[in-house]
Formats: sequence, structure tokens, C-alpha cells
Amino acid sequence: MTPNDAKRPLQLNDQGQLRHFLSLDGLSRELLTEILDTADSFLEVGTRAVKKVPLLRGRTVCNVFFENSTRTRTTFEMAAQRLSADVITLNVSTSSTSKGETLFDTLRNLEAMAADMFVIRHADSGAAHFIAEHVCPDVAVINGGDGRHAHPTQGMLDMLTIRRHKGGFENLSVAIVGDILHSRVARSDMLALRTLGCPDIRVIGPKTLLPAGLEQYGVRVFHDLAEGLRDVDVVIMLRLQRERMQGGLLPSQGEFYRLYGLSTARLALARPDAIVMHPGPINRGVEIESAVADGTQSVILNQVTYGIAVRMAVLSMAMSGQTAQRQLNSESTSEEQI
Repeated sequence: MTPNDAKRPLQLNDQGQLRHFLSLDGLSRELLTEILDTADSFLEVGTRAVKKVPLLRGRTVCNVFFENSTRTRTTFEMAAQRLSADVITLNVSTSSTSKGETLFDTLRNLEAMAADMFVIRHADSGAAHFIAEHVCPDVAVINGGDGRHAHPTQGMLDMLTIRRHKGGFENLSVAIVGDILHSRVARSDMLALRTLGCPDIRVIGPKTLLPAGLEQYGVRVFHDLAEGLRDVDVVIMLRLQRERMQGGLLPSQGEFYRLYGLSTARLALARPDAIVMHPGPINRGVEIESAVADGTQSVILNQVTYGIAVRMAVLSMAMSGQTAQRQLNSESTSEEQI
């Protein structure tokens, strides 16, 4: 997938509102800003004694995770519950998929349960897009991460974290460090940063963990960590995804940490008020030193909190877009019958 793979016609309704949320590719700066603004307004809900708003009351959100996840699955569940939706989480390990059922047949069975929204995580790139193309037109599909392709809600929670701590994107230098090759988070972050006007996006990693074609994202590539970190405002560390690696891409985890691990000394090369982010789960002593992960410049736990608000924003906006499209279709049908 490349930045030219625009998903706009599928993701948006006829009025340009969000209908599915599959990728940040092709979405406008105005729409991304609307998601951030909506998420900002939902942060307050998490501080209430009763942490609920009625926006999705009577709706059913079905979390279908074909790939293991704890943080993403839990925050999607909490987001849907805070919007007062009924929430079903499919246990894939006991589902019919493990008995040979195809993705298409699983989809049809879930549709028969009258869910209003599917949150999909899958190991294969394009799985959420496939489902959105074939699902009943009244059902919204949210991509909870597909293969190496996209993790758009993680991308938006990263953007909310940066905006809340740095105020905006127009004057920032942002470094994304580590396993870019296998990271759907990196791809979503690069797209979002470029769309939101960040002028200096740097990716840092060994040649074996940097994919071809990175220049399409408007980034600068560094192989030397010290050079890439100099005077940046934001450092996004990535998890080393050994489970996705085939062959000897790295000599060892120790060698990776020696060359690309974020230590206190290396963080000192960034601006004094630079923030440190990580999508989790953290491999301490492999990607990041514990003193940095737990230090005053770390906003890693803030990312988790913001993730619930971003997912509330995406769920509510997609449902609203689906409802508006249904009304448009109904009005169009009525006019044709006159």
C-alpha cells in the first residue's frame, strides 16, 4: 500500500462525513482535525463519576480481533461502553475461523447478528478494507490494525498526544525510530503528520528495517540515531516486531539496543522539552531504557488515555455518517417513486 491508495470514496458518505475508518490515506486535514477536536471533547467523560454518554445507546459494536491484542481491544471496548453501546468481543481462539471458516463466511454470520459496527484487527493487510467493501451498507467498519498496512486510530491518538503536548504540528520536528518495515503505526503516523502540516518528519533505523519507497511519505531517512535525534521535538519509538521478521534482519536485540535504543544520554540530543512516545507494548532494554520510559519526558501512558477518547470520536463519527447516508438513500428512493 502507498500514499496514493486513496480510500476516500469508501470511507466517506456522500456528504464527506466519515462512514468507515480504514486508513488515514486520502483523508483531509479538516477531517483529521475534526477527529482530534471530537476526541478532545470526550476526554472529559473519563473524569466523570459515571463515565458514559448516550450517543450509541441501542447500537451494537462487535470487536472482531483475528490477531492478539490487549491495549487496542480493551480501549475499543471501553470507548464503545462509554458511548453506551452494547459491546460484543469475538474470541477468535474459539471461533469458527480456527476451524477453517473463511473471512467472508465469518462476516456473513456476524451480519446476521445485526451488529451496527465491526472493529476489525487482522494479520493480513487489507482485511478491514475487504470487509468494508462486502459488508451490509448500513454497517460501519473500523480498522483496528491490519498487517503492515495501517493502524489509523493509533495514528490519531499519537496526533492527539502531540497536539495536546506541543500545541500543533506546523513547527515541529518528529522522529520515528526503529522497526519501520513491519510497523503499521509508522505508516499511519507518517501520513497523519504530513496531512496535518508537520514540516520535518524523520525516520531512523537500520537499512534492513526501512522499507523501500519511504520518500513517498515526505520524510527524511537517517541510519545514525544521534544524527536523527538532534533537536527534535517528538521521539516516537517503535516496538521491535520479531514475530514478523523472517531471516536475519538483525544481529541481536543487544546490538539493536546499542545502536538504536533510546537512552537518557541519547534523548539529551533532542530538544530539552521533547516528548517520548511508544505505541506499546514496550520492550525495555531493547527499544528504550526504563529511565526514559518512566521519565518526566515520557507521555506513553497519556497515549493510552487519549486512545479511548480517539476511539470514542471515531466510533461516534462513523455511526453518524452511516445514519446520514441511510437517510440520504431513503430520501433519494422516495423522490424516485414520486
